[in-house]
Order: sequence, then structure tokens, then C-alpha cells
Amino acid sequence: MSALTISNLRVDIRGKTVLHDIDMTLEPGKILGVVGESGSGKSMTALSVMQLLPRGSRWSGEISVAGNDLALMDEPALCQMRGRDVGMIFQEPMTALNPVQNIGDQVAETVRVHNGASRREAMTIAREMLDRVGLPAENFPLDRFPHDLSGGQRQRVVIAQAIALRPKILIADEPTTALDVTTQAQILDLLKQLVRDEDMGLMLITHDLAVVAGLADTIAILKDGEVVEAGATHSVFRGMRHPYTRALFSASAHVPARKRGPEPAKTPVLSVADVVRDYAQPRRNLFAKRPPFRAVDHVGFEIFHGENVGLVGESGCGKSTLARAVLALDPLQGGEIRLNGHVFSSAGDGPHPELRARMQVVFQDPYGSFNPRHRVRRLVTEPFHLVKSSLRGADLERRIDRALTEVGLSSSDADKYIHEFSGGQRQRIAIARALIIEPALIVLDEAVSALDVSIRAQILDLLAGLSDRLDLSYLFISHDLSVVRAITDRVLVMKAGQIVEQGATESIFENPQHPYTRKLVAATPSLEAALAGGRTGHEERINP
Repeated sequence: MSALTISNLRVDIRGKTVLHDIDMTLEPGKILGVVGESGSGKSMTALSVMQLLPRGSRWSGEISVAGNDLALMDEPALCQMRGRDVGMIFQEPMTALNPVQNIGDQVAETVRVHNGASRREAMTIAREMLDRVGLPAENFPLDRFPHDLSGGQRQRVVIAQAIALRPKILIADEPTTALDVTTQAQILDLLKQLVRDEDMGLMLITHDLAVVAGLADTIAILKDGEVVEAGATHSVFRGMRHPYTRALFSASAHVPARKRGPEPAKTPVLSVADVVRDYAQPRRNLFAKRPPFRAVDHVGFEIFHGENVGLVGESGCGKSTLARAVLALDPLQGGEIRLNGHVFSSAGDGPHPELRARMQVVFQDPYGSFNPRHRVRRLVTEPFHLVKSSLRGADLERRIDRALTEVGLSSSDADKYIHEFSGGQRQRIAIARALIIEPALIVLDEAVSALDVSIRAQILDLLAGLSDRLDLSYLFISHDLSVVRAITDRVLVMKAGQIVEQGATESIFENPQHPYTRKLVAATPSLEAALAGGRTGHEERINP
């Protein structure tokens, strides 16, 4: 008997059809990859299985979980089905977890609600599940809170919740999107092991084709609410009968064309020399001093005009702290940062506003970095507040038009609000905001990690073209090594607050010297390797 059968599924939301005649089958002990761009219907399919569709939705067709037709279940029966028969792992674990409840109570809650177990029995099962997902009692007691854990550890807690009752089906909705490559490898290995050990079916929703190629037994490719191609994973990718499948494959392996390389070594646009950044840790007792934690430890590097430099490393290695130091958002405890030869930041001193305007930033979440009450015209001109610009009237309008046009938008978009745009368009607006003040350097902090492969390819092409035309330099911070390899000229590898290796991008990827770099490269999913060599998307197993 199939763990999950979906037949002729149609979903309408307020009269608009969002899923058209979806057919899928998931067998016990197997992994089904569901792939497609944002808005293709991946998450809506998962919500249909969970019967958690948004208000105003209507569905028809058949959804069967272990032979039980969901259409015949009332709400109490569906509540029992969720968690007991079908578990779900959400994309953002910090949002899925309750910040004021410890992890033991949160995992135990599922057991108590469905099984009526006592608190002691439920906590015993919670302890067992947390051990099962690689969070042992000696390091992760039940009374720890989500904010005490890293992103990968929080994702393990969510997995423990989802498998607490050993469901027949596990739905994982983009479970590794925000994780670094080694943590991603650990989570994927864990999911694969759970499927094998528990004989459950796994529906893996993702936009990462390399992950699917290395993990899934079967695949369904969605476009505009329809399954355009489905079958055994390797057969689909080797045949690629539908043009959309070929387009996704091409976008996944896309490398932007660069018309020129960086200028020969002159005065660097950015010079980071012996930078130190410490944080004060919590006091061990009421009267003790707060011990320091060194997040950035005597780091130095340079970026030249027109050069794209990648900064990579695991979560907690110091990438974001270094980025904040480079942007002069945090004070330095030592060292100096220069921009175009001028002191930008040093221990105890921040930059002059005129100089700060020469460095801009593009954040990971464009929607969160914009005020939703303001129109695009006002949003993209925010950097002018740094320099108290005298631009007014027609001159300012021309600058706004030029910035929007540079990123592939139109002048009329200036009068819209940010909620009227797609994720890729919002990221273009974020880039326009960074460009409008004509900076020398842009820091891109995970700027494409939340985008699907086709939109990501467009944004990478845009960034490469802007760098060529405007002589822009980038510091490109990312956990996605495939993106770093595609867009950068040189790579810095960071571990425990230090740069452990740096060099030309291809040299680093083809012949890494440091053991940590070799670990990162080995953990990176490879679409070509997965299709050529069998079942793994990364070359070595990364243990929790």
C-alpha cells in the first residue's frame, strides 16, 4: 500500500485555480522530491495533504494517507492524522518553534496531545527523539530554549517534533534553505537515515535540484500548479522531456558571463587590516565580569576595483560579524578598515557619513529590509539620508529612474508598494537602493539564498553585468558554495573568526589546501556528480 496517493487534486482559492489535476504517489521507505519555482504549487500541495489550506479554499480529487481518504475525515479525525500519520518540517525553524517554551516541552507536546501520555512519559519520548536526531542529553538538556541553539540545531528539534509519533509520511518544506553546506549535509543524511530506519515516506520540497538528484527516488516537477514531468529522478533528469525541466536544470548550473576581470592591483577599494571584534558574554555570576568572546580574530584582506570576492564558512564562523564590522555597524576592538585609501573604521572610530555612502549593503530578506508603508520611490532614496543630498525635483527623479532601469525595472514601479512585487523583483529593488548613491563597494549578505534557481540566475546575471558596467566591487557572503563559485573572482574561507584560506575561486574549489575548505567543498551538493555517480549529492558523509 502506498504511504500517500494524490489523484486529480484541484485547489481553488477564492475562485482562482492554484493546483490543476495533481497526481503523485509516495511509497513507504522512499523519497519523493517536489521541485519548482516560487508560486508553482509545491507548498500548496503539502498543505493539501495536511488539510491546512488557507481560508476560502476548496479542493477536489483524492488524497489518501495509508489507504485513508482525507475527504471522508471530519476535523477531529484530521487533527489526529496530523502528527500521528503525517509529520511536517517547516522551512524556518525559529518561526515554527515557540520561543518561550523549552525544547523538551515542545517535542513532548505532540506526544501528549495525540497519545494522552503523562508528562513523564512524554518527556521520556522527547529525550529519545532528541537523541535520535543528534542532540544528546549531555549537550542539549530538555530545558534549553530555541534561542540557545544554532539554525541547524533548531531544525533538528523541528524534525524531532515531526517524528515523535513515528508518522507514515514526513513532509519537509525547504528544510535546508537557510543552512550552511555542512549543516545541510548533516540534515539530509539524518532525513535519509530516518526514512530507511522508520520505513516512512518523505516528501522533500525544494528548489535545489542538486539536493533532489542526490536524495530523491522519484521526482515531480511543478509549474503554475501542474505536474509537467514526473518519474524516477535519474530518468527525469537524463531525459528532460519538458522545456521547463531543461530550463530549471540550466538555471541550476548557470554561471554569469563576465566581460572583464578585476583591475590590476592598485589602491584597493577595500582594505581590512588586522580587524578584531569581541562580544561580551553573559556573566557567570552576579559579581563576575562579562567574559569576552572573540568573533573576528585579526582578519585581513583586500578587494580591488571591479573584483567580486566571496566570503564562505559555516554558521557561527564570524561571517556576519565581519560584515557588520566592514559596514561599520559594530565597533572594532582592534585593526583598521580603509575604503578607497581613506580610513573607514578603526578601533573607537566610525566613518564620516560622506564616506559611509560609498559602501552599501543588500540583505538576504528584501521584504524585511523595506518599510511596507512607503512607495518604492522613497525606499530607494533612503541612502541619500546619509549624505543629506541636495538632489531634488527632476534631478532626483532621473536618479530614481536610472537606478530602477539598471536593475531591469521600469520608471512606473517607483509609485508601487513593496508588497506588489515578487521576491526576485524585491531583490532588484534592494540592489537599486544600493546603487542609487553610486557606491564603490556593495556587501551582499546571502542576497540570493531565498530565491529559486531561475530567479537566482537572473539576479546573478544582473550583478555580474552591473559590476562590469559600473566598475562595482562586491563582498559576496553566502553559505551556497555553488553560487560563490559562479559569481566570484576570489574566495575567503572563514572558520572560528579567522580566514583560514583565500585565493582564486577556481583554485580554491579545484584544489583546496586547508582541511576545513576540503570539508566545505566535499559537503556541497553537486547536480552533475549526483546524476553521474549515484545516490549522494556530496562526496563524503558529514557526521552530526
